[in-house]
Amino acid sequence: MAKRPIVRIDEELCNGCGLCVTPCAEGAIEIVDGKARVLKEELCDGAGFCLSVCPTGALTVEEREAPAFDHAAAEALMAQRGPTYIAQTCFMCKGSEDQVPLVPCRFQGSSLWVCTHCLPRLIHG
Repeated sequence: MAKRPIVRIDEELCNGCGLCVTPCAEGAIEIVDGKARVLKEELCDGAGFCLSVCPTGALTVEEREAPAFDHAAAEALMAQRGPTYIAQTCFMCKGSEDQVPLVPCRFQGSSLWVCTHCLPRLIHG
């Protein structure tokens, strides 16, 4: 094992909503007994795409000892699962990611998506 970035889920903050499961394309996160868990650390690439959808802020990326990321196992699982795409929309203009680039953001304590058109307004008012 080596030190590498990996997702950490704070069980006390997790409400079990499951929103983090879909963005984890590699399939590392599952809901078990009403809580999100990283069940297979070797499937977590540490990219953190799951962080922005968590409404409670329960997910973070930390650097710690963990098994090496298994690209082959992740690819095989993604092929088996098939597409897990859920289109997101900008919380300001409701533009779909099919139409405009979106970026994750935290705003007023919530994890949201904002389009690149609305982002300057969000930053500068």
